[in-house]
Parts: sequence; C-alpha cells; structure tokens
Amino acid sequence: MPADTPTSLPPGASGGAFEPNLSGGVAPSGGWSVGASHGATWWSDGWRIFAAAPWLWIGMTLLFVVLMIVLAMIPIVGHIASTLLYPVMGTGLLVGARDVDRHQPLKFEHLFSCFDKRIGPLLLVAVIYIAAWFVVWLVAAGICVLVFGLGTLSSLLQMDASGANLDLLLTFGLAALVFLLVVLVLGTPLVMAYWFAPPLVALRGDAPIDAFKASFHASVRNVPPLMIYGLVFIGLAILATIPFGLGWIVFAPVFVGSVYASYRDIFGDR
Repeated sequence: MPADTPTSLPPGASGGAFEPNLSGGVAPSGGWSVGASHGATWWSDGWRIFAAAPWLWIGMTLLFVVLMIVLAMIPIVGHIASTLLYPVMGTGLLVGARDVDRHQPLKFEHLFSCFDKRIGPLLLVAVIYIAAWFVVWLVAAGICVLVFGLGTLSSLLQMDASGANLDLLLTFGLAALVFLLVVLVLGTPLVMAYWFAPPLVALRGDAPIDAFKASFHASVRNVPPLMIYGLVFIGLAILATIPFGLGWIVFAPVFVGSVYASYRDIFGDR
C-alpha cells in the first residue's frame, strides 16, 4: 500500500503541525523529527478535523464505545474480542480522519473500514501488544518476588488491611512502588513502539513488526513534541471529565484527529 501523502487540511486550517521542517521528499521509515511546539499544534489540527463533521464524529465515537462495552460484557469471548477489535475499529476512525483531511466525506462506514485485508495485520499488532504487556507484568511481579520474597508478598495480598501493623503496610507500599516503577520503565518504550503502529499498518502498509520498530524510532526522535502533546492531553482530559464526563463526547473524536495529525506530521511525505 502506498505511503500516506500530504494534502490540505479542511477549509480554514492553517497547516500548523504539517509545515515541513526538513527538506522535501519521502518520509524515512522512522519518520521525521519535528519541533516541540508541534505537540500542541496536533491538538488544534485535531479540532479542525473534528469541526469538519462534528455530529457525525460524535455519533461514530459513541457507537464505537457502545460496541466495545457490549462486547466486553460477554464473558471471556466478548472480552477477548473487544480487546482485539479495539485497535481495528480505532484505526478505522483514523482512516476517517485522513479522508476528512483530504476533503472527502466522513461516513459511519469508516468505523469498519479496516475490516478488509488490513484486519489480519492489525489483529497481530493487538496480539503482540497485549502479549508484551503480559511479559512486562510478569517481569515486574518477578522482581518484586526477588526483592521481597514470595511468602511475604502472599501474606501481604491475603492480609486484612484493618488489622495490619505499620511494618506490613510499609512493606506493602514499598512493594507496590517497586512494581509500578518497573512497569513504568518497561511499559514506556512499549507504548512508544505501539503509538504509531496501527496507522502505519493501515495507512502506510507496514508489516506489524516493522510498524512497531518505526513507531519506536519516531517516538525516540520526537520526545519533546510527544511530551508537550501528553501534557495537553492531561489538561484537556481533566477539563472533559469535570462536567460529569460529558466533555469526552467531544474530546474523544478530537483526540482521534490529533493522533492522525501527529502521524501525518511525522510520517507524511514532503
């Protein structure tokens, strides 16, 4: 599948994060390196993509959430299906963002647009990501066992917190801290490897392993803008949560548009 090529934003867009900062040409496999300010501009570009068809974006996002919840309510099989299909349908929304950016109409069908030859590679991406997280949790648990001992951890997990003494509570807190630190250290590069992997598979045609590698390299090259992007995400997520979580109805599709904006800025040809 050919690489995703740059086109203009919806009417009224300034271009923002899509202004090239390097010489023109085909994007390298690991993506371009962009300035830190682009991390904030991705959000404004995400808003412009959302504003091109706001009601349809909201409807698609709500349908996506409802489908995931319904699947997750089905014991075992449904939970597995929702976990695996999440990136497939989520990437379908990114396809919709790309088409809106190309002045093409957004359709409900975009939500299911990756149920074609791309579904196999996207499912493989999901399986690899889930398996990698399982390994991270096992490693973190193993380190805690080595540090505190299996017997100590077992007693901590089985104890009644109301009757625990201070030493046990301190040990439990320290074990939890070690566990979280290990998960953070090992999980951060995993998230970096996954962040752009689904759109690289669906929009650029990368193989799953190649997509993970390219995503990781691009994330390493763009730590400053991704940090700015993450800080803005936290702020907007807090604001969206304040009115009983209703702000997420708008924030979620804007987030989809911002993810596509970051992908296009880093991996788009110039």
